[in-house]
Amino acid sequence: MSAHEQMRAMLDQLMGTARNGETDKHGTKFYDDAVCKSFLLQCCPHEILSSTRMDLGECPKIHDLALRADYELASKTKDYFYDIDATEHLEAFIADCDRRTAAAKQRLAETQEELSAEVTEKANAVHELAEQIGQKLARAEALGEEGMVEESFKLMGEVEELRKKKMVAEQDYRNSMPASSYQQQKLRVCEVCSAYLGIHDNDRRLADHFGGKLHLGFITIREKLAALKKTVDKRRDERGASERERGGPGGRRHYVGGRELDRRARRHRETARDRDRTKDTDRDQRGKDRERDRDRERDRDRRRSRSRSRSKREGSRERSRGRDRDRERESRRSRSHRSGSRERRRD
Repeated sequence: MSAHEQMRAMLDQLMGTARNGETDKHGTKFYDDAVCKSFLLQCCPHEILSSTRMDLGECPKIHDLALRADYELASKTKDYFYDIDATEHLEAFIADCDRRTAAAKQRLAETQEELSAEVTEKANAVHELAEQIGQKLARAEALGEEGMVEESFKLMGEVEELRKKKMVAEQDYRNSMPASSYQQQKLRVCEVCSAYLGIHDNDRRLADHFGGKLHLGFITIREKLAALKKTVDKRRDERGASERERGGPGGRRHYVGGRELDRRARRHRETARDRDRTKDTDRDQRGKDRERDRDRERDRDRRRSRSRSRSKREGSRERSRGRDRDRERESRRSRSHRSGSRERRRD
């Protein structure tokens, strides 16, 4: 995005679609069904999880910063109850994510070596300490980047204490099972984003996970949903009363669930892969075309070279024949001259 486009987007976000007398470029208003209400409340999964492993692709509804600014301005004087729409949207998405997490746990239970209850408890203790280290380390790094050095150092001190506890827990876990079994990677599913975490993952890998955009994005979505659910029942009653006062039909809006979002994410990734393959194919074809052009040029050069060589040889033979003819004429003149001299001497 150019500097001009960035400035325009900032103005849209601050002033809405009516800045400088402009009209909405989509021809819609923020309250139209085509506009994503979760986006207006800054909690659309398509936006939050973009450019992550679970990128859902482009939202089927309109995302526009100017429309969000229009909504924020209008919501100061009128209640649109979009928090209820956003709650239903996020509930559908998180419910499917939780089903995926449960399925992943079931697969691990079926494929990993079964441990006794005592060993499982010790393994879980190691996992929990490792996750706490990763979370605190990621937070300490974030605070350091924000210039909050003292708070960052305090968290790093807590990380060191947790590392000591983890070493003791790991030793206890190691002593409770054979060495061959200990070397096997015991996996655990992240309760927030359903990613797999290993018991032997180092602190750096865990910090990258807990401080990564995917994990933080799921935290944002889950926290937003938890906050919305606290008041959603009351808000539904308020919306029903408001609609009855206006005489309008109340109705439940339906949102795309997590499974459909997964399908869209797969299609988005497959489209990206197809686009990359097409680019590679085009690049290969251009390379082949250039190589074919170079071969043709080399053939033309060889033909021109052979033609010049042939012309030189023919010119050389022609000159040689000319010299031979000149010598033959000279020889005939010489013989004729000698014959004439002998004839005069006899006379």
